[in-house]
Amino acid sequence: MPPKKPRYRRVLLKLSGEAFCREGSRGIDPDIALGIAREVRDAAALGTQVAVVVGGGNFVRGSELSGKGIGAATADYMGMLATVINALGFQDVLEQVGAVTRVQTALSVFSVAEPFIRRRCLRHLEKGMIVILAAGTGNPHFTTDTAAALRAAEIGADVILKGTKVDGVYTADPKRDPRAVRFARISYQDAIDRRLRIMDATSFTLCMEKRIPIRIFNMKKPGNIVRAVRGEPIGTEVGPFDGPPVMVK
Repeated sequence: MPPKKPRYRRVLLKLSGEAFCREGSRGIDPDIALGIAREVRDAAALGTQVAVVVGGGNFVRGSELSGKGIGAATADYMGMLATVINALGFQDVLEQVGAVTRVQTALSVFSVAEPFIRRRCLRHLEKGMIVILAAGTGNPHFTTDTAAALRAAEIGADVILKGTKVDGVYTADPKRDPRAVRFARISYQDAIDRRLRIMDATSFTLCMEKRIPIRIFNMKKPGNIVRAVRGEPIGTEVGPFDGPPVMVK
């Protein structure tokens, strides 16, 4: 049976650095990275153009270093370089499973990756390559969530797919409150009014201004990346919606 057609023409997949290692660990776990690579490859095989923004928290968190005596800007640059490490590792495992890839970075590391050039990125995507975007925005004081929002706007992505370790956004922490209910769909403004921490303020505002929907989903569940690309109703979708939030009973 042929795969169900994808809902989106082009997506921006945001992966944290911690996605590549086991909880409580650091670095890159090859088996975990390989599993993610297979899912991203399968998602691209549906015909959707896939760009991936990677974080670097499994190696370095700029916010943590800046609180331990290293200047904030320097710490952030170190964090950006950590995302390049993840991008190169992820590129390698993607190519092991048969995907064609390119790594583009916002910092100059020409020996191992291309610079981010919007038109070149679009050309790669149109040729069916998976483009991994590293080094955030190239500027300190901005998160990789902001990089995801910025790159999604630049390349005209239909949606930001934010892979996390939870299955969506809840009214409260479901681990602490058994009455917590998951949102299936919620508007940007409702998310702001309820003070839901979906992304940092800068990135969320940019998504709201550019009307880029965000889907938050549990990427630890096998098959969910493909399901998200297909547009299946998993996780929580945040966007320019009218009406009250839709809850999952």
